[in-house]
Amino acid sequence: MVGAGLRPARAVELHLTMTIDPTTQTLAQIQATTADAIVSRFAEVRHRFDEQAVVHSTDPENWRIFVVKWAGRKSGVLTLITDNWLKPASPELKRVVGQELNQFKAHVERVLAERQRAIEATAEKTALARDKVDLSLPGIERAIGTRHLIRQTYDELLRIFAAIGFSVVAGPEIETPYYNFEALNIPEHHPARDNMDTFYIAGARGGHLLRTHTSPMQIRTMEKQKPPVRIVVPGKVYRRDNPDATHGYMFHQIEGLAVDTDITFCDFKGTVDYFAREFLGPRTKTRLRPSYFPFTEPSAEVDATCHVCGGTGCRVCKQSGWIELFGAGMVNPAVYGFVGYDPEKYSGFAFGMGVDRLAMMKYGVTEVPLLFQNDVRFLKQFP
Repeated sequence: MVGAGLRPARAVELHLTMTIDPTTQTLAQIQATTADAIVSRFAEVRHRFDEQAVVHSTDPENWRIFVVKWAGRKSGVLTLITDNWLKPASPELKRVVGQELNQFKAHVERVLAERQRAIEATAEKTALARDKVDLSLPGIERAIGTRHLIRQTYDELLRIFAAIGFSVVAGPEIETPYYNFEALNIPEHHPARDNMDTFYIAGARGGHLLRTHTSPMQIRTMEKQKPPVRIVVPGKVYRRDNPDATHGYMFHQIEGLAVDTDITFCDFKGTVDYFAREFLGPRTKTRLRPSYFPFTEPSAEVDATCHVCGGTGCRVCKQSGWIELFGAGMVNPAVYGFVGYDPEKYSGFAFGMGVDRLAMMKYGVTEVPLLFQNDVRFLKQFP
């Protein structure tokens, strides 16, 4: 009975010995007192390490815990083997324990390095796959801005006149009455000022105003430059008009001036014909109707064959076959007196055209406000 009672106790002791981590005990406690037993114990630990390395290498967080468990300096398995197996070993076993420990340590370091590289490579592949751009998917369409219809018309007009030697000048939008009216042969009480009623700057010395045309730059240019002069002047102008489908208090204009010796009315007519064909098409014809402007003499209204019907008559041209383009004429000799030009020696012509009106005519726009409402649905029709 006594022997039968000892057998269960011995079984429990052996079970505890097998389940307790042997690296936390000394060689004597795990009954490894011979060289063969030590080699066997190291083989068991190595086998356990290899199994756990495979299991824990699938998750980066578990892998960090696993590395600390086996290679940690304070309580890692390698440290425990050194403290519990190598240091207390008897002199005759210390050599075997040292050799086995060095081999096992090299094995652990090699496996940890290989597994670490594999984990990093897997993580990199996962990141690349996550961030990969699928080129088969439709791209994101981003709106690209275009030039405004007025800007497009400006550029086309400037190109046309630059091709025949005109240069571009620009001037201030706030002008003095002298440059805006008087130097252009429009004295203070001249009736021509009635249709050029404009905005005056309150409290400005000299009665400054918003220019009603870009013609003041013709005077400013002639004051600074002797003939020959060939310029076009683009810019905004202002008049006190009530806004409606065909009018606005601000609009865009291009005025031109050519002054030299022996410039004739034929030169003027040739320039007009050239512009009309370039802007409206090679089959366009022009005609001149007598008119009046204080700064030109003789003066004319320039008409062109209707761009819609080609001159046969339609609703746009009111069945006349002609469309009014702009006003023009030969420079009035009185204007030369304001800039010091000799009217007996020099002659020239001038013209002024509304850019907004030309844009509406060419592109079929029916109302002026459409040009300035910034409605993308309208603007995108003119890329």
